[in-house]
Amino acid sequence: MLDRLDPEDGRQLLVLNCPLVWATSRMGEANEVVAPRLGLPELPVVQWPDTDDRTVPTLHWKTRSLVAWAAGRPVVWLDDEITVADRRWVAAHHPVRALLHRVDPHLGLTAADFAQVRQWLADCTGTS
Repeated sequence: MLDRLDPEDGRQLLVLNCPLVWATSRMGEANEVVAPRLGLPELPVVQWPDTDDRTVPTLHWKTRSLVAWAAGRPVVWLDDEITVADRRWVAAHHPVRALLHRVDPHLGLTAADFAQVRQWLADCTGTS
């Protein structure tokens, strides 16, 4: 899938003017392999727990850890495996705004995806 990465996505991410973090199972490898292909600097990496805490079996394995990482801050999560169960759980357990945006794995990030994220960020800051 690395050959499908579009360097324009990196530029689009950088101009969002918000902190970026890798929330991938690749963990630190994302900075070594993915970031250079996208033209991104080294980014912080969400550290996943060593165990698969599936206390809520319908949740994505990242959901609870991402909410813990966000620590009450607004968060945008872009992923190709987000479900309604994840959105419901985050709405019930994360005290501030969160955008959980599912990216079509066959298309990757699109102009419409970036437009939705930009609008959400503008709504958060009151600059729309």
